[in-house]
Amino acid sequence: MNEKSQNTAACKRLVIKLGTSLLTGGTNHLDPVTMAGLVDQMAKLHEAGMEVLVVSSGAIAAGRHKLGSVRGRKGLPFKQVLASVGQSQLMNTYDMLFAKHGITVAQALLTKKVLNNRSGYLNTRNTLLALMEMRIICIVNENDVVAIDEIREAKFGDNDNLSAMVANLVDADLLLILSDIDGLYTADPHHDPDARLISEVAKIDSGIEKMVKGTAGTLGTGGMVTKIEAARLATSSGVSVVIAAGREPDVITRVASGERIGTLFLPVCNKLESRQRWMMSGLSTKGRLTVDSGAAEALKQQRRSLLAAGIVEAEGRFQRGDIVDVFDPEGNQLGCGITNYSLADILAVKGLHSDAIAGILDHDYGSEVIHRNNLVIL
Repeated sequence: MNEKSQNTAACKRLVIKLGTSLLTGGTNHLDPVTMAGLVDQMAKLHEAGMEVLVVSSGAIAAGRHKLGSVRGRKGLPFKQVLASVGQSQLMNTYDMLFAKHGITVAQALLTKKVLNNRSGYLNTRNTLLALMEMRIICIVNENDVVAIDEIREAKFGDNDNLSAMVANLVDADLLLILSDIDGLYTADPHHDPDARLISEVAKIDSGIEKMVKGTAGTLGTGGMVTKIEAARLATSSGVSVVIAAGREPDVITRVASGERIGTLFLPVCNKLESRQRWMMSGLSTKGRLTVDSGAAEALKQQRRSLLAAGIVEAEGRFQRGDIVDVFDPEGNQLGCGITNYSLADILAVKGLHSDAIAGILDHDYGSEVIHRNNLVIL
């Protein structure tokens, strides 16, 4: 396909997410031939002056291959052992392959907990930007050795969402998610001969989400669902996203040059300033508010503050000063903001005129549940 895209042709800073199935080439170990081909493409972009950052899976697979068969070992602690062993194997392979092009690599192991607070977010951002300024390609992965599934808010859960967070962190122009999936289809192409590839998505709405969750096979599991979640986060921060098959010849260089491959997700807003990107990242989101159609219109078209009268539902576990997502009646996310009231307060006053707040609560933090200065609207 030779169609060009202005959204990717102007790319100067690129985040590339490489999945385990791609890096192993369908085997149970890292495939050096496949990885060499991917590195060669990234090196060409680097040599042309583009800033490249890699979010790479594969550590657990590399660890499993290194240790071989270990009987009686399973569960989360053993996976963390595999990640610990495999991470050095993964980095050694990248270091060797990039060194052939005279490129220095660095490693960054991130956890969701570190980025939850504003200070950790900015420190990580500054480090990644400094590495790119020094023309060093950073290989990013989640720190699986210390990030635990059971601690709900301590783990990204998958490298798709981590890659979107990294794209958000560094103001990337494009996030390229590569795996064994060609892109977003109308149905599972393995089961439906009429399934067609969707070349462009202007906005990820409830229709797209329902289509992804309703498909069978790999498209209905975490594979495509998490990629759509990642695309939603990145595009809401002003980043273009492409989901494509990593085995497509020269896919990285072709996408970076503007060629249409896979599915392109268009950014839904201009680049957001740092504080807004942090709010939209979802790392510190504590709850969810659903507003009526009138409030949704006021937020979108008039950039008004959110008042209690327009809120129809509130859920989560949040206090005054926490970040909450805001949705319209159809379930489409409007944006997010810093709330002036706790969940208990909002449940008590939702749907009521602002004048009634003081008479119901024993405190009054103002008429706005979320002031317009603390709102980010998509």
